[in-house]
Amino acid sequence: MKTVLITGATSGIGKATALLLAKSNYRVIAWGRDQEKLELLAQELSHGTSDFMVKKVDVCDASLVEQTIKTLIEQSIRIDFLINNAGLAKGLQKLHTQPLKHFDEVFDTNVKGLLYVTKFIVEDMVKRDQGHIINIGSIAGIHAYSNGALYCASKSAVATLSDGLRQDLVDKNIKVTNIQPGLVETPFSEVRFLGDSVRAKSVYQGIESLKPEDIASTILYAMQTPPHVQIAEINIMPTHQATGGVIYKK
Repeated sequence: MKTVLITGATSGIGKATALLLAKSNYRVIAWGRDQEKLELLAQELSHGTSDFMVKKVDVCDASLVEQTIKTLIEQSIRIDFLINNAGLAKGLQKLHTQPLKHFDEVFDTNVKGLLYVTKFIVEDMVKRDQGHIINIGSIAGIHAYSNGALYCASKSAVATLSDGLRQDLVDKNIKVTNIQPGLVETPFSEVRFLGDSVRAKSVYQGIESLKPEDIASTILYAMQTPPHVQIAEINIMPTHQATGGVIYKK
């Protein structure tokens, strides 16, 4: 049985992926920052498999990430697939009007957190000469949109990091995939709008957006390609979305 580590697994894409993989004969290790949500996730995972683990880990804490991965390895639990899903946005406004704390929150989670987890997992993958890293980027990393410079920059970094890592590992049996979704209906917008659920819901009105399960099935597809096939990048959007800022709503 292959083992998958998923960050940001308590909601949205991360949760949908954890539940799908648990039902698809994978051992799931789910990380998140909310203990209560992790316990609820554990209850749901138990209906799909008995082979799972949930743990409270903030990917922004490099020392905690390193120690947690070291403990897994000491327990002979090796990660075959890493899904870097943890990410967030704060605010939808001009860059110069955003508080500095938003800069730190977005880049600490979306970029530095991804780097921390990747570094310590890849070190072990290289020793074993096998593995697959799947980063959840965004089409925002391809084309910026108005009032989203901060988030777009963080996801552009994810795209570049994915490409660079793939080159670093080209002589290894390790795949690197960057999945870049468009509009997906998750708690993402509620976090972005600082808990304003009314404004968050308006983002998804007038268009049939993607569902977390759509991205989860895409992740599973990338995971199940033959050993000689590496899906480098997937861009996936609703039918009525062309780029992050070009959306048709009825």
